[in-house]
Amino acid sequence: MRSYRYYTAVTAIFVTCLIISNIIAVKIAAFGSLFLPAAVIIFPISYIFGDVLTEVYGYARARQTIWIGFGCNLLAVVAIWIGGALPTAPFWTANAYDAPAAAQQAYEAILGFTPRLLAASFVAYLVGEFLNSFVLAKFKIATSGKHLWLRTISSTLVGQLADSCIFIIAAFAGILPNAALGQLVLTQWLFKSAYEALATPLTYVVVNFLKRAENEDYYDRDTNFNPIALK
Repeated sequence: MRSYRYYTAVTAIFVTCLIISNIIAVKIAAFGSLFLPAAVIIFPISYIFGDVLTEVYGYARARQTIWIGFGCNLLAVVAIWIGGALPTAPFWTANAYDAPAAAQQAYEAILGFTPRLLAASFVAYLVGEFLNSFVLAKFKIATSGKHLWLRTISSTLVGQLADSCIFIIAAFAGILPNAALGQLVLTQWLFKSAYEALATPLTYVVVNFLKRAENEDYYDRDTNFNPIALK
């Protein structure tokens, strides 16, 4: 594969958005009457840049970035877990009145995770991102490269639906009532999809800039769409 000037930068933004969203997802924020993880402010950006990667560089490059994101996120999780497992210094406190145990509890409350939530997050990420990239690549061929807005929104609807369904059901089935699970899936799916739809003008700006700068507009006519293909 040929080298590109901005591919590394786009990958870095994608991975950064992914890792930050996983860290801040512990907070539940209020958006009027809606209650959603704080990650919704940045996680959809990873889908936007996933669209950019597929649209400009092709599915194979997007696949490479998706796996890089997975590996970096796994590394972050392992590092956070090791950090939490290290012995606590006797003088480490959240403030002058807290004991070290309180600071450790705060660390675990914000940065800790359960194996179930972690597994749900990883699987949802991989399925959602690969579906998003696959649908966009196929639609680009079907539309002969026209109607970028249709491709980005359609791929997001598919990818975000899979992501939301897998994560919510895998993480909370048996804990929340089925009706609540369905409501959470619908709310997150619609919010994230609306987010990217509103960001469509920005997507156009970034895509058009990169196509000119890289002299590339890839069509996946002969691409192997196997998510785990090495070539």
